[in-house]
Amino acid sequence: MSVLTSPRGKVEVVHCRRTESQDVYCIKSLIRKFTCKLFGKLNIIYLLEKANLAVTLCNDKEEIMAQATFLDYPNWNVAKQDDWVSVFRELDSDIPCTPLNTLFMHLFVAVDEYSVGCCKEILRTVYKAVPELHFIFLIVPSYMSLGSTLITVFDQVGNIPCLTYEEDFAVHMCHRHSHYPQLHVRKARVEDHDDLMPIFMRYDTILKETYGEYFLAELIEAQDEENHAVVCEVEGTAVGFMSVCSRVNMQLLHECFDLGPFHGLCFPHPDDVLESPQDLSVRRSQDAELRSSSQGSQKIVEELQEPVSPDTMENIQDIEKLSDISTGYAQYHHVSSRSLASLILPEEPVHFRPIYRGASAAFCIQLFCIDEKYEARSLDFMNFVFSLFSDKNFCVISLPHLTPEFFLIQNFVKMVPFNTCTLEQDLYVFHRAGLLKSIDIRFATLLDTPGVENLVSTLMLNKSILEDLDHYNKARKDPDGTPLQAFVAEVAEQIVGIAVIRNEMDIEYIRSHYNIEDFIYFSHHQREEHGHMHHFAFNPIFRHYTKFFLKEILRLGFKSCLYYRVYPKSREGKFQNPYAHSLTSALHYLVPVRPRRQIVYPLEKLGINAPSKAVSKDPMSYALNHTNRKLTLEPKITVNAKIIVVGASSVGISFLETLVFCSHMKFNNLTLISTHGLPGKKLLDTEQRKFLASDHCFNDKDYALMSLCSWVNVVVGRMTGIDRAAKHVVLSTDKIVPYDHLILCTGQQYQVPCPTEADISQHLTNREVPNSSQRRYTGKVPRNHFTLNEEEDCFKALTWIRNNSITTEGNIIVYGNTIDTYTTVETLLNLGVSGSRIHLVQPPPASTITCINNYSVESAVADALGAAGVTMYRDAILAQWNDGLHPDPIYSASFTTPTKPFRLQCSMFFSFCEKNVDYETFKALNDACLVYDSRLVIDTNFHTNDIAIRAAGSLTKFSSRYYSNEWTHSNFSSKEVGFQLAAAMLHLFDPTLEPVTEPPANLDRLIPMYKGAKIQGGILPGSYHYLHIAKPAIPTPLEVQMAQPNYGLELVTGSAKNGTYFRIHINKYKMVETITCLSREPFPASNYIRLFGQHEQLLNNLCARYDENLITDLYSYFTEPWCLALFHDRFIDLRKELRQILASKEEEDLPSIEQLAHQIEDEEINPTEKPRQYLKRVFEESIYKTLVERSTLDYLHYNRYHLPMYAWPGII
Repeated sequence: MSVLTSPRGKVEVVHCRRTESQDVYCIKSLIRKFTCKLFGKLNIIYLLEKANLAVTLCNDKEEIMAQATFLDYPNWNVAKQDDWVSVFRELDSDIPCTPLNTLFMHLFVAVDEYSVGCCKEILRTVYKAVPELHFIFLIVPSYMSLGSTLITVFDQVGNIPCLTYEEDFAVHMCHRHSHYPQLHVRKARVEDHDDLMPIFMRYDTILKETYGEYFLAELIEAQDEENHAVVCEVEGTAVGFMSVCSRVNMQLLHECFDLGPFHGLCFPHPDDVLESPQDLSVRRSQDAELRSSSQGSQKIVEELQEPVSPDTMENIQDIEKLSDISTGYAQYHHVSSRSLASLILPEEPVHFRPIYRGASAAFCIQLFCIDEKYEARSLDFMNFVFSLFSDKNFCVISLPHLTPEFFLIQNFVKMVPFNTCTLEQDLYVFHRAGLLKSIDIRFATLLDTPGVENLVSTLMLNKSILEDLDHYNKARKDPDGTPLQAFVAEVAEQIVGIAVIRNEMDIEYIRSHYNIEDFIYFSHHQREEHGHMHHFAFNPIFRHYTKFFLKEILRLGFKSCLYYRVYPKSREGKFQNPYAHSLTSALHYLVPVRPRRQIVYPLEKLGINAPSKAVSKDPMSYALNHTNRKLTLEPKITVNAKIIVVGASSVGISFLETLVFCSHMKFNNLTLISTHGLPGKKLLDTEQRKFLASDHCFNDKDYALMSLCSWVNVVVGRMTGIDRAAKHVVLSTDKIVPYDHLILCTGQQYQVPCPTEADISQHLTNREVPNSSQRRYTGKVPRNHFTLNEEEDCFKALTWIRNNSITTEGNIIVYGNTIDTYTTVETLLNLGVSGSRIHLVQPPPASTITCINNYSVESAVADALGAAGVTMYRDAILAQWNDGLHPDPIYSASFTTPTKPFRLQCSMFFSFCEKNVDYETFKALNDACLVYDSRLVIDTNFHTNDIAIRAAGSLTKFSSRYYSNEWTHSNFSSKEVGFQLAAAMLHLFDPTLEPVTEPPANLDRLIPMYKGAKIQGGILPGSYHYLHIAKPAIPTPLEVQMAQPNYGLELVTGSAKNGTYFRIHINKYKMVETITCLSREPFPASNYIRLFGQHEQLLNNLCARYDENLITDLYSYFTEPWCLALFHDRFIDLRKELRQILASKEEEDLPSIEQLAHQIEDEEINPTEKPRQYLKRVFEESIYKTLVERSTLDYLHYNRYHLPMYAWPGII
């Protein structure tokens, strides 16, 4: 916040922010004729799209006071975008302008009364936001004066001709030192104590309380050759302090962190052990292989035999072998698009760690503090402190991982800790060479090949990089003809980075399948301006220049957008697509792009009106990452808090997905603990039947589109304990995983049933046997007994079936009464198992509500089971395995019933008894003293009784104080619960969110009601494709629901037994509340899910047409072209826009349509006609009809690549 005073004495409190698209209207209102003469006629939206930095100044009422736009090349076409440096150096050789330190002002507008103050405030903000920036140039026609505002900050440095027509332009320059100067750094003196103590006390009082009031003076006085204290000053006043020391505990750092990229922070020594013995190298895991590529880069500082003084830094020649080493878990492990699943394995092999015997090459920062006003100049300290240790090449600093990343460490490299590291500190490293400002990004040449070979020699994908570089040098294009560009980063005549870019030839597919329009206005970018980043390798010493490298690629390559694809691994761990062989260490500087939900088109019915093949094709799925010119100077909020998610349930995946796709945030420590790692491994082929029913939250394609392995560390294991005091989770392998925030999403699982041990030879019935439903099976689980909870369990069962000839011999018992029993039976039948050898045994139901809760569907499935020869047993309780003898393997199973018991031979036993919380999970929760009452107890904000532990999903129940025992998270959509959990967590980390307000006292006992549909589906016996969509509700028999007077309407077409059943329930508000489908033919389930919650009139007056017998087949009805817009992912945005139009007051003398409706309801007006007719007439006679039609046509036109089957004015 700053205060501006006008010449007339008026005062405004102002602040700067990034310009947003909704500012365009206000910016245009501030443009004067003088502005157009100065900057030319501009398309403001286009300018903002291509700007590197756009800043808006607002007052405390959020009214726009001024705006300025900056790009990295000059306006008025006085020089080419990719070649302006030489032109400006010829203008004045004393101005050392480079692409790194220079921006050009392309627009400035301001409220006249405050224009001078606004201009200075914006420039100060820009220099603060971009520390490397030193010069801002302004180019105007030579005959124009700058006016009374700009002339106060810009000085003319010469004239320059235009490239397109004969006219000279004046070049004006604004220097950093006039607005936010570099700081003067010197050795600290005792008299600085009084200036510095208020700064220290503003942040922390612990040092003073621990070491006394004069600890700082004593620290300054204690300086010697190993310890130094320096300050930065402004006008003679110390505003910052840094204490550095040459004593570093190298042994501890070597034990805890992978320092291979920097040769262990030591000087090379002949006795260094850098390679593992042969016998260990054979046993390396994939993770070790990945680390070996990192360890190979220890030569990065191998030539640093002689100390490098600051005086000779510009001629530094010490960078020998460089490698693409990432700086966080996700980047580090994603170097070759590998999964992180091997981060911690149940049986972890011994990894070799290099041994460094050379002297320490590092010094450390012990204490650092700087006034908030000057924090952006923190890096000014580094030149001076390196001069104090001329024999050291690295500066390190360790911080508690909850410390927010401040300006100084944003220039450091965050080191990767070893799996065994338990330090609660993060280590950051900065190399002396990182101070060099002479970095040059340029197109690669043939002469660069040896340097690039050196750079990438230790990388696993180096051949791919060199091949693409060779293609570029020979033909400037790929073998398939795609234009190719290669860029190198050069420092002191050494190649330190390589990037290979292709033209993005698939941009129509990307636009239609990913939400890139969250980041760009697509229509303002030419096709050739979209680039596909194929390789990006950068020396970690210069990691803080990554964004500059990307910015230069865009400028030199005449690109405005870059895309990077991450392909999933195949089951064998090999890449499935040639384009997957790419590499980037810039992943964390890109933003992940959300995939778009796609319409399933009836292509045959649409014919020539179908979308183009570029849109409707189905290539291999990939996750998309993106950057553009606007994002190159956009900072991300870094969160280092350790967020541990236990359980890869739909809730946990949804939670992680929400955090990962927060584009303005970077979560460095997201970790998933799961028994089998991340789901989505495609263990079961897509065309095969699935053993388990689906909740339609996520499928294999969704996992590929998210690529969570790029952002989330995965620990394979089971949670067996929680140490709340030490804040760590204990795994079954006795390893520990520390946490700051623990998220429990383990859900419930099918458990091994516990036989009642009743002797069926005594002809016992169910009444005569003890109830064993609450007992836990503690014996050894038989090898041919299967409880299917995850895809891995299904894959094991499938493997057992194939390896043991189950399809041709032996009985299979499926025990349970959930929908998964039906889908499993259908899968077995589809695998070739004879129905006569499948026995479906159903225990007594726990309630009167069946798993399908629809008699028509149940009877059709029962008939299909009978036709297939499957034997069904009802109300049967498991009594014994193998007649009470050793149960491994199971040869027979005995059951009791209400009448007489029976015994079945058994080769394979599937158990789908009622789900429950896994015993190990329960024991871990109970031993940790978390409140557990049949489920883990939480409040409405997902908190357990430990503020650091949250939980969600079917594992949980609401506290009894809410008096809502019937409602749990199990009643709601798992995907929505996970999203809401993430939304609650984001308030802890995201400063851009509004603070959470506490609910009123009378509302704090209400549980949240989520509105997303609860879905289940699968393939049932008889090859029936089944889908059920319903609103969240307490389970109630369908017959009871339909008996309610306010139930609404039931629309049914087709017959369940014929496989044409389609049922829609319309509630009393005419909204679609339930959908049930049973069909022998596959149907577009994702389309039908979009019908939930829609008004029946939106469905082309569905009820009226049904009553008039115009609809005989709802399947056919919803494949008609008119309804495809309803399935579009942006249809909800259109609905909101139309609602906003009707709720807004568009005409001064007429209330809005919404207000009219309220007035009629409140009887404030009494129209002579029916209310609906009155509102319709007002709508048609007012401007609202025109606005609604225009908005609808704009929606169809803008999304025409998805909706070409609709006509709009001008199409014919």
